Amino acid sequence: MFKKIYFPILLLAGLLMACNDGFEKLNTDPNRPKEITPGVMLGQLQYKIINSTVNASRNFTHELMQVDAPRASAGGGGLHRYLVNPGTGVWTNFYTYLSDIQDIYVIADKLNENNYKAISLIYKSWSYSILTDLYGDVPFSQATKALEGNFKPTFDKQKDIYIQILKDLQAANSLLDDTKALTYGGDMLYSANALSGGKNPGILKWKKFCNSLRLRLLMRVLNRDGEVNAKEQIKAILADPAANPVFTANSDEAIFRYPGTFPFFNPFYNARQVDWRDGSYFTKFFIGKMNQINDPRRAVWATQVKSGTENVYQGIESGYPTTLEYPVGSNSSYSDGLKTLPQLGVMMTLAEVEFIKAELALKGFTTGSTPEKHYESGISASMIQWGASMPSGFTKQPGVLYDANAAAENQLEQIMLQKYYAYFFVDYQSWFEKRRTGYPVLPRGAGIPAENKFPSRVPYPTYLQSLNPEALKTAVTSMGGDNSDIKVWWDK
Repeated sequence: MFKKIYFPILLLAGLLMACNDGFEKLNTDPNRPKEITPGVMLGQLQYKIINSTVNASRNFTHELMQVDAPRASAGGGGLHRYLVNPGTGVWTNFYTYLSDIQDIYVIADKLNENNYKAISLIYKSWSYSILTDLYGDVPFSQATKALEGNFKPTFDKQKDIYIQILKDLQAANSLLDDTKALTYGGDMLYSANALSGGKNPGILKWKKFCNSLRLRLLMRVLNRDGEVNAKEQIKAILADPAANPVFTANSDEAIFRYPGTFPFFNPFYNARQVDWRDGSYFTKFFIGKMNQINDPRRAVWATQVKSGTENVYQGIESGYPTTLEYPVGSNSSYSDGLKTLPQLGVMMTLAEVEFIKAELALKGFTTGSTPEKHYESGISASMIQWGASMPSGFTKQPGVLYDANAAAENQLEQIMLQKYYAYFFVDYQSWFEKRRTGYPVLPRGAGIPAENKFPSRVPYPTYLQSLNPEALKTAVTSMGGDNSDIKVWWDK
């Protein structure tokens, strides 16, 4: 009897175990990675972080820098009237992504994967440069240490942050090895996932991005040369392009090109017309200057409207009185083609590098060419980047022609105006550069209250008052306040 009962129980147990074993096999995703590698994290990071900055350029920088303005804006507020709300910007998103960036570095270090380490340092430096230029002093040395129990990081001074990120970029430049592939793949920016003829062209492009970014940041702190050896570092980069290569072709540019396949879509691909272009229009300043020179980028960027029997590009005032409201569809706004344009994910371009070199040449640095040639090359590079055909003689016409005989300040103004247009959809850079140089000179709208000054920073997020009050108070005291009039270290 015992044996008769025991055998069915054994048989049932065996069947259950077999079922469980089959269940596990059937419900195991063969495509799910069994371990976290740098490649698993990298592509998702690249996509998410560029979406943050593309949205920031569209929703923050373009209004503040008079690229566009809202169709209606009652109540006296709005960025176009120089009212900046606390925490506006990428604070929350970037600190989330910086944790991923740090994880990539740590994992890559354990795996002895120097190329991934270098890429993480580049992303870290790029991210922190944007954060500190937005807010001033920010958590840096103690940030992303929540797993170690530090939930209230101190705020580092901007000067110290700049010194370290410039060191990190130098380290990244040394770590990058174009004789090796990215072992675990994942790179969606430069596809540095495999070798070609014993070399990795993608890694060379990473190196160019690294050093181009160094030039951007060194320019920003050049007026603080006594505290940061900016001149020395700039000269070192320019003197040895083999060791410190920068962008020399449009194919080098740090642009995340949206594949247009799930889930990697341009963030605006399904935006409704009412959100995309009926709520805001390009300004008279932005589109008007393009009209004066028949800038071919208009056809890529902007819609046309009817004026009598003609189709024209037409803009609105920025900072207008609160009683004013523009009719729907009466002015030029964003082209629908931009919603699916692959190359909208801009981090840094050849045009920017050429305009940096134009300014450096104007200041007496040896760049290999003249300010005029770099200026013209910057305009040409921007046209190519956006797929616009530049007419013959475009740079020789009035309004574009570079005046090498003008005073240095007037030449700088010319350079910065074209750099402003080249910054279309590039996070906050046109605002940062206006704060640094004063250009372009933007008209002040009649509806901007007299007490509203052009903003110099973004106030800290209000939730920090409860989450990290002690560190916040120390930072605010150090900076001299927490409003948009406070200047950051390099701007003083």
